[in-house]
Amino acid sequence: MAMRQFKAESKKLLDLMINSIYTNKEIFLRELISNASDACDKRYFKSLTDTSIGIRKEDLKIHIQPDKENRTLTISDNGIGMTKEELEKNLGTIAKSGSQDFKQENQSDNIDIIGQFGVGFYSAFMVASKVTVLSKAQGSDEAWCWESKGVEGYTLTEAEKEDVGTEITIVMKEDAENEDYSHFLEEYTIADLVKKYSDYIRYPITMERTKSRQKPKPEDAGDDYKPEYETYQETETLNSMVPIWKRDKKEVKEEDYNEFYKTKFSDYTDPLRVITSRTEGTATYTALLFVPGRTPYDYYTKEYEKGLALYASGVLIMEKCADLLPDYFSFIKGVVDSEDLSLNISRETLQKDSQLRLMRNSLEKKIKNELHAMLTNDREKYETFWKSFGRQIKFGVYGDYGMHKDLLADLLMFFSAKEQKYVTLDEYIEKMPEDQKCIYFAAGDEAARLSKLPNAQLVLSKGYDLLLCTEDVDEFCLQIMHDYKEKEFKNINSGDLGLETEEEKKAAEEATEENKDLFEEIKKALNGKVKEVKVNPTLQDHPVSLSSEGGLSMEMEKVLRRMPNNAEGMESTKVLELNPNHSVFAALKAAKEAGDSDKISKYAELLYDQALLIEGLPLEDPVAYSQLVCELMK
Repeated sequence: MAMRQFKAESKKLLDLMINSIYTNKEIFLRELISNASDACDKRYFKSLTDTSIGIRKEDLKIHIQPDKENRTLTISDNGIGMTKEELEKNLGTIAKSGSQDFKQENQSDNIDIIGQFGVGFYSAFMVASKVTVLSKAQGSDEAWCWESKGVEGYTLTEAEKEDVGTEITIVMKEDAENEDYSHFLEEYTIADLVKKYSDYIRYPITMERTKSRQKPKPEDAGDDYKPEYETYQETETLNSMVPIWKRDKKEVKEEDYNEFYKTKFSDYTDPLRVITSRTEGTATYTALLFVPGRTPYDYYTKEYEKGLALYASGVLIMEKCADLLPDYFSFIKGVVDSEDLSLNISRETLQKDSQLRLMRNSLEKKIKNELHAMLTNDREKYETFWKSFGRQIKFGVYGDYGMHKDLLADLLMFFSAKEQKYVTLDEYIEKMPEDQKCIYFAAGDEAARLSKLPNAQLVLSKGYDLLLCTEDVDEFCLQIMHDYKEKEFKNINSGDLGLETEEEKKAAEEATEENKDLFEEIKKALNGKVKEVKVNPTLQDHPVSLSSEGGLSMEMEKVLRRMPNNAEGMESTKVLELNPNHSVFAALKAAKEAGDSDKISKYAELLYDQALLIEGLPLEDPVAYSQLVCELMK
């Protein structure tokens, strides 16, 4: 029996196939089952036009049989089988795929065959010291046996096989350091791998399983009889065959979707929303997606992996395909099953082709529309969603220089100071008085503190609403948006809000001119901490306030300060605003008239520190501030 050499460029190529292409040894079973499924597909397809074949779809099956004693695993099918020439052609030439040929020959027919490359079979050598393929082709009286131990080559001999189909027997390698091959012969391991990778193969995958049962109690057994148990073999179907996402939505209950989600994605909470999508044409796929009911514990960490489980015709290709989801929808869980993916040689990764981009774009639109539908039709659920994942949507608006702001803007929600509840930007604009020109917001850590800020009370006193932005990303998000539906966003602490009356404006200009020497002295006393000191007649009961000029606000400064390795000099340009109607202002003027520069200096420091505290900014020297307060109380 002569050894035949592989018809590849070199033995090194097969060695590469076995040791480098696949990163995960356990997928050998997926590949062999996929090949068996292809063979069943081919036989069934042929039977539709050739009545002599006489086989029904329900007669086709795949069987797995482990044998621990002999260290073998056998995968058999009653599919189309292979002739001697086909064994030579398909298994003797690396990367030759019978499935690919079959697809090309029958391009006009609606057939769905997984295999596009012939290397899947060789993944068996990752775990096998020897592989034997016994096959009898449909319409042939002969059976042939192909056998190989790897790179040395293979033998092909005539054999005996009663039924049409293929039987692959692999002899497991011996266990080595850090390599446990024996566990692939355990029934529970095989059952788990079938469930994980091949659960939705459309033919039953069966295995004889060892089970235990109680023996019948003998009639003459006494009261002290102890139950006895016996083991027995039972054929079990390991796969469910019909994926839940391929079933008609009308036939699937909400509980079924919830259970599938909780089992598949290891969550104990029902999803907030189930999204089903079936598309045909440029991007053909079926998707079953879920909006989680809670934030995963690692969601806002580097460890979190986004991605959808990607199937090709019911076979798991990738556990988490990140390319199918944009970052701002990274919370979405689910599965996508496509029949026309371009897989790479190992079937573990995808070619970066237009198909994937089309699917991603289509899914993005679908997710956006479903989230907006939840906002419109189920407000309570949407608010639950927003508390968990709203931050991610805001990051989406801010990221990529605001490229996605138009897509995501109508999903945004912020807390309303006036209504004391979450509102969308559309709802804010809808309730704006006619004379209101801007969308006002305040940014900081606590909503309660923000609504008490001097300018917050001014905005509210005019009958305008105020968005209370308490997350560090909020201001960055609104700043990059700039406006929404032609209404500009205005930070209440960013200088002139344009809310003074003409009289107040005129009075402020006069007071600023009249006290310019006092303001210059205060500015000098603060030694560069503020760019300007001016009058603000709209401060109502407050003696002092801080505002900022330029693109960097005080809240942004706080956020940047908290970041690791924050850049030096990232400080907002501050303006100290004084209330000309407050008794403190009168005290400052009196000190100036008395020529008491020391008192002006102390007042300046005290007022500046008070303004920092109001804004929630840290004091540079809390001890000095405390001593100054005590000194002025004497």
